Amino acid sequence: MHQSEREGTGQGGLTIAEALNRAPFSPFHLRALFATAVGFFASAYDLFIIGIALELIREQWRLSAQMTGLVGGIALLATVAGAFTFGHLADRYGRKSIYGIEAGLMVLGALLSAAAQNITMLLIARAILGFGIGGDYPLSAVLMTEYANTKTRGRMVALVFSAQALGLIAGPMVALSLLVAGVDHDLAWRIMLALGALPAAAVIYARRRLPESPRWLARARGQTLQATHNLLSVTRGTVINTREDPVIRESITRYWKALIGTAGTWFIFDYAYYGNTISTPLIMRTLSPHAGFLQNIALSLLVFSVAAVPGYILAILSIDHIGHRRLQLIGFGVLSAAFFLLGELPELSGLSSIFILVYSISYLFSEFGPNTTTFILSAELFPVNLRTTCHGISTGIAKIGAFLGAFLFPVILSSVGLYNTLKITAMFSLLGFGVTWLFIREPAGQSLELLSGEISMDAVKTLPEVQSDRAGVQYASNQ
Repeated sequence: MHQSEREGTGQGGLTIAEALNRAPFSPFHLRALFATAVGFFASAYDLFIIGIALELIREQWRLSAQMTGLVGGIALLATVAGAFTFGHLADRYGRKSIYGIEAGLMVLGALLSAAAQNITMLLIARAILGFGIGGDYPLSAVLMTEYANTKTRGRMVALVFSAQALGLIAGPMVALSLLVAGVDHDLAWRIMLALGALPAAAVIYARRRLPESPRWLARARGQTLQATHNLLSVTRGTVINTREDPVIRESITRYWKALIGTAGTWFIFDYAYYGNTISTPLIMRTLSPHAGFLQNIALSLLVFSVAAVPGYILAILSIDHIGHRRLQLIGFGVLSAAFFLLGELPELSGLSSIFILVYSISYLFSEFGPNTTTFILSAELFPVNLRTTCHGISTGIAKIGAFLGAFLFPVILSSVGLYNTLKITAMFSLLGFGVTWLFIREPAGQSLELLSGEISMDAVKTLPEVQSDRAGVQYASNQ
């Protein structure tokens, strides 16, 4: 038996959670980043490519505005059930036990969507896809959160979420390539939807090979020996004299305020974000009614590339320095100002370059702000036995907002016009600022256990110091 396993129940040294909070970045984290981020790329691609594909599907199947909104939003609605289901199961049976199943559902949903012969089949396929995507959110976010150390946790989880940027860009690039090549429209949208299966399929094996979260094993199940064994994968075989973690059995009712904060702000943001993003081709057509479909796709790609991508990069580089809550406040503040400006100055429509500039700023501060932070905060503020459940609830409620945005945005846009629609979005952003201010605490730089109340500040002050030998192997000194 390994030394750390023999001493797993000793009284000295660090607990599993304390060791993870101090563990340096290792090759294991790169493997975990690949498994989580590539799947999240697939989620983003699948959710947003439908906005472009719908322009072709609507033309071919002569869909009404209401049916167009339903096709665009059904996957988002299905994520609600997927997030609730997988979030609950992961807290009950473990993260590893179900990780990879959701990716398989994403593969199945993408392929069935591409093969759909009528609107009913397409709706069913997109619902299967959305159910899998819903499971991906809490599992990927919480696993990376629980593997990460305290100092760089925000950056690590932001790296996972930043794969969404590549998904946003990949969709328009694929669409432009197919349409410029002259591919028949009926075949083109099917290829667009089918390609979403490839990245999801690529990570199924990698996800099944990841070890169970040591935090969950130790603090939710009291399995210190197995948790110590899994800890060695995360810390490159570091020998750590571990002691028992207290088993946590917290009630969700204790965390109602944090849940209002994470679920509420995510709902508010996703209504605006998904409504705008999936309807970007409609917005571009409203601004330039004489522009062609390809030109509008190219303009959408330009906005994502020059605004969204830098936003993700800035978030990755600075989130742990600025603060997770503080960055969310900054993002919501700028978003409300940008959308209010666009809605209150309709004369900008005659200066489309200025409109695109301000519209791009809104994307920059979406990614460098609440689009990234809502994903991270929902994985940080809850105890280990409720972490995926609460992230799943937050995700599910958020995707109700996303569905409403995707479904209602085209209807509102056609009813009240672009500028009134943008003013409504500004009000949602301002509401997000208020909910963040009232219900969310700053988690940056603090351990997950301290944030959730699993341990007290007094316990943190008495932690043993970590020493290193010349080989870089870390040991916890007995106190």
